[in-house]
Amino acid sequence: MESKYLESQIELVADKFAEAIVAKEIFVISHFDTDGITSATILIQTLKKLDKRFSVKIVKRLEEETIINLPKDKVIIFLDLASGSLDYISKLNLKDVFIIDHHEIFQAVPERINIVNPELNGKEKLSSSSLVYLFCKSLAGENKELAKLAILGMIGDCMEKSIDKLNNLIINDGEVKKKRGLLIYPSTRPLNRTLEYCSDPYIPDITGNAVGVTELLRDVGLTPANGKYKSLIELDDTEMSKLVTAIMLKNPKVKNKEIIGDIFLIKLFNKLEDARELSAMINACSRMGESETAIQFCMESSKAKKKAELMHAKYKQHIISVLKSSAESEKIEGNGFVIINAKEKIKDTIIGTIASILSNSSIYEPGTIIITMAYYDDKIKISARSVGKAERNIREVLTSVINQIGGEVGGHEFAAGCMIKQEKEKEFIEALKKNLEIELVKI
Repeated sequence: MESKYLESQIELVADKFAEAIVAKEIFVISHFDTDGITSATILIQTLKKLDKRFSVKIVKRLEEETIINLPKDKVIIFLDLASGSLDYISKLNLKDVFIIDHHEIFQAVPERINIVNPELNGKEKLSSSSLVYLFCKSLAGENKELAKLAILGMIGDCMEKSIDKLNNLIINDGEVKKKRGLLIYPSTRPLNRTLEYCSDPYIPDITGNAVGVTELLRDVGLTPANGKYKSLIELDDTEMSKLVTAIMLKNPKVKNKEIIGDIFLIKLFNKLEDARELSAMINACSRMGESETAIQFCMESSKAKKKAELMHAKYKQHIISVLKSSAESEKIEGNGFVIINAKEKIKDTIIGTIASILSNSSIYEPGTIIITMAYYDDKIKISARSVGKAERNIREVLTSVINQIGGEVGGHEFAAGCMIKQEKEKEFIEALKKNLEIELVKI
């Protein structure tokens, strides 16, 4: 029933959008992560197919200044953002505003805003890229060649484990190949390199440690043939079982179901590739300030591919380095939470990535809430994640604090973030500590 409601809503909004763009240019504004980039690319390709004029803006976050400066004479469409800014957008009296997003909504939707968001009809789990794909399918007919981009966005937002009817439809359209195995990417590259640069999950003594990798593979009987190791997808069931056991011994708090699952293989650039690696490459480009390269990569530009590969390698090395140095950052540890204040030591664009990696490591107990902080100009970017399934709603915790001191908040129940002024740093930390401690008592 929920999917039927959502499908009808997508069709309704697509019809309104088609009517609005008959005589107007389109302004596309999308988030800079993998989900946002793939969403933008799907829409760009569709608008090109329809021979429509448009411009595109990719943003790290939706700030007031960006909203104020929106063009008044164009059709505005937000992708993978804006659900938390409905009241502010409505005050601008823009005539044609469309939003395709999957983030939580805490405000009534103004009449003048046309929105597709599964949060409005039962909380069906779809990425923005999946929604945009279905929207564009309704807008311009069959476009199965774009389904693979929707899948990359789905994986970028870690939604491949919540496959329902509509996601299955998209996966079928994308002609994805699946293989059961260890959820470490890239599954198509030599195993020693895959393990050395693995950060999700973070494997103690293995991640960033070439010697440790060699010893682990030798211990499980995996040795190179002609100087080259097998890839993950080349392992037989016995080899895979031995490797999984060895990794779980290194990271005992990780459950089997968390590291074993479906590996999605997608054809891009006429080659079958691990979808998680492709998704990570798109993400790396954007977080290193190359969102245009990320979009061109999604369009299968060979020039962008070479650049994206270099950016991804650089990004992985940077992440490994940051993980090692994060131990030196200021930490405040309480019962059930840890606050890591990196200040200027970690870029604001990767602070969420670091929080996610730490939440998937064995460093902290299940249920722990991890809050990471990094300076951004005169502000502080905050990202929060839970280790496993926490009983506390992270977004509600951050919202409670932001309501006290001021700032912006967004995200989901188990992954959220906010932005505050640097001058509020101490006040934020004290309010956050107090809130987390109170919440703990309630539990």
